[in-house]
Amino acid sequence: MIKPRVLFVCSENACRSQMAEGFLRHHAGDRFEAFSGGAEPGKLNPVAVDVMREVGIDISGHRSKDVAEFLGQSFHFIIRVCDKVKEACPVLPGAIWYVDWSLQDPASAKGSSTERMTVFRRVRDEIEGCVLEFIAKES
Repeated sequence: MIKPRVLFVCSENACRSQMAEGFLRHHAGDRFEAFSGGAEPGKLNPVAVDVMREVGIDISGHRSKDVAEFLGQSFHFIIRVCDKVKEACPVLPGAIWYVDWSLQDPASAKGSSTERMTVFRRVRDEIEGCVLEFIAKES
């Protein structure tokens, strides 16, 4: 059986796409191959690592990758997890289906550390919901 290949893309590949990749691997790694990349890759956000660890998923070994690393590869799905990346990467060759999830960038949250953590947790939970819905629909 060929596993559908899924590439999660966001602007920096630092938070949202990394969490989505972690959730898909965790919940359905036996049914999908999960990858992530960014239009302008930064560094893996340590708060994203922390909030994923809270739900038992370790993404500390992930690294931010440029979507250019995936050029020439085929994907069944490219899931763009933010609006900004739709402008930077409107089309990536090699994709069969495009899916768009407009998710807030938790790294841009303002306020106290408690308020920022609340945003990270909310976005994390929203991503998990999107991933679980995707799995149910595409399995």
